[in-house]
Amino acid sequence: MIIKDLDFSGKIKKNDLLEALKGEANQLHINDFIKTCSFLRKNMEYVHPQFQEEYIKMYTEGYLRSYKDVKNDKTSYEGYVDNDELEEAIVLLNQQKKLMKREFAQDNLSFIPFMILSLYTTFVQDEPVHPVGTPFPGGFVVRIEKEIYYCPVKENNKNNPLAVCGFCIAEQEPDM
Repeated sequence: MIIKDLDFSGKIKKNDLLEALKGEANQLHINDFIKTCSFLRKNMEYVHPQFQEEYIKMYTEGYLRSYKDVKNDKTSYEGYVDNDELEEAIVLLNQQKKLMKREFAQDNLSFIPFMILSLYTTFVQDEPVHPVGTPFPGGFVVRIEKEIYYCPVKENNKNNPLAVCGFCIAEQEPDM
């Protein structure tokens, strides 16, 4: 089973989404990671130099870790995903894939590691896409307080077509 095999007409269990993500992960090849990480490194030139290497390391490790975590996850998750939110996330990710290919002329870009990471953390693990501690300019970080995740840039990126902020579970950091 892969993502497109999910039945959106009924309730989707978290375990069913996990199985679909495992199916996606099983289709990955090392070349997909190389393409994705190469694309990431190339496009980090737009990030403040102080954060470039840390972001590259964080994303590269995140893609590989989520791949490994998804493939090895034997947890039985309780509950269902919100079908509408999941469908919106998939639509957004597909739009991002098209935008990135058009914007950066990358026909060989593998978007699957990014999709797996985003959907797994958000809909299966109920965690933000950017892990706690992710740094942002100004000394701000993604943090958790009383089981609520806070992001310092969510509000600024909610309309960014290349950001996953629209479906990320983190809330905007108060007073920002």
